[in-house]
Amino acid sequence: MNGRSAGLDLVKWTAILSMVADHLRYLWPSADGLFVVGRLAFPLFCLVIACHVSRARPGALYTAANARYLSWMLVFSVLAEGPYRWVDNGSHTLNVMPTLTLGLLVAWGVRHPQTAARIVGLGSAGLALVFSDRLMYGLPGVLLPAACLMLWSRGRPGWLVPCLLAMGANLTNSWLWAHPWQPFSLLVLATAAMALPLGLRMLAYQGASIVPVGRWAYGFYPLHLMAIKALQYLDLPPS
Repeated sequence: MNGRSAGLDLVKWTAILSMVADHLRYLWPSADGLFVVGRLAFPLFCLVIACHVSRARPGALYTAANARYLSWMLVFSVLAEGPYRWVDNGSHTLNVMPTLTLGLLVAWGVRHPQTAARIVGLGSAGLALVFSDRLMYGLPGVLLPAACLMLWSRGRPGWLVPCLLAMGANLTNSWLWAHPWQPFSLLVLATAAMALPLGLRMLAYQGASIVPVGRWAYGFYPLHLMAIKALQYLDLPPS
């Protein structure tokens, strides 16, 4: 997958918009439908990471592009924590960026044969196991980008593992874990599982060009949380 991909930008836009829809629940807590739509976001972001990782040939780990990628992820893991805590000061987890950053490192460990990549990947998975309750989407979320690499393989196992991990990541939500067979829970889990097949269909898009999603998206994450918090202060009623 070389050059600009309209399909990949479509996946990114879908992930961003579904994330925003999910976070609008901070303004309208009773809008359960927004929570369902929001279940698309995290698996699609993991698919984006897998796409970027798969672009490099195995062994091409120590590149300027990878250094920039990891640097942006680490920087915004820190910068996003304040706005996230400001919006949801009752959360027991960190913002989503540390989960995605560890997921990137695990995916590199799967993609690249260097001993250092394997050690860092295993170490990242170990950290996720130990601190799973502090990470948004927990250990399944950290493993999901690496599992998404399987989506380019043929056969059912390539689909099964990442879809199950997408569901498992959502089961780190205490209410869903306690009520897994409720109709609402089943709808949530089905949406999470279908996010990756939907994302693969979008990756194949070859129609009109899509407005590119560049590095501004890193900053959009904390900024949109701050905007939502500002709207909370205004106490705007739903339209």
